[in-house]
Amino acid sequence: MGGMHGFGRVEVEPDEPVFHAEWEGRTFGMMAVTSALGYWTADAFRHAIEKVPVVRYLGDGYYGRWLLALEGLLVDAGLLGADEVEARRLARPPTTAVRGAASPTPGPSPSTAQRELDRAPRFRVGQGVVARDLQPAGHTRLPGYARRRRGVVARIYPPWVFPDTNAHARGENPQHVYSVGFAARDLWGPDAEPNARVHVDMFESYLEPEDGHE
Repeated sequence: MGGMHGFGRVEVEPDEPVFHAEWEGRTFGMMAVTSALGYWTADAFRHAIEKVPVVRYLGDGYYGRWLLALEGLLVDAGLLGADEVEARRLARPPTTAVRGAASPTPGPSPSTAQRELDRAPRFRVGQGVVARDLQPAGHTRLPGYARRRRGVVARIYPPWVFPDTNAHARGENPQHVYSVGFAARDLWGPDAEPNARVHVDMFESYLEPEDGHE
């Protein structure tokens, strides 16, 4: 719930198992296999989790969200009927189950989302930048708590696939990625730990120069 008020501290479970129940491991396996086959990208999966209804998101736990996201992706891909999961849960014949639907043709999944670009990074290490106040309707990796905040570029990474378009099958649109350091109090206010800094990895289009000049 990064940065959201009212959820308290993260509770650490001593000696926590990898999976608390068999179905969690099965869910992990189904997502790993379908992703490796190229049916969807990590960005599309993250967006599917974001679309989980809030009550289910808060109540179903980590792998419960994974399972709901996977079901939604399977329905969107035409591999499941809209009511097939619910019908199977209730042990009754589904009314809209997909039979013989054309499956996407999976291709080899790249081992990394890192890409090459023929242009230089827009920003340099040590440069002051401001996170833009973007409010996209779909998926984004721009944290809400960093928007409109000033930071300093601490590191430049190689270009990476842009999640905001890749999650919606609108192209990879690779961009340079920057580690931007923010003063904790600039993000969280005067109650934040003094002298602490938070580094956030941000895509180039999330940023603008602090002084308006390149």
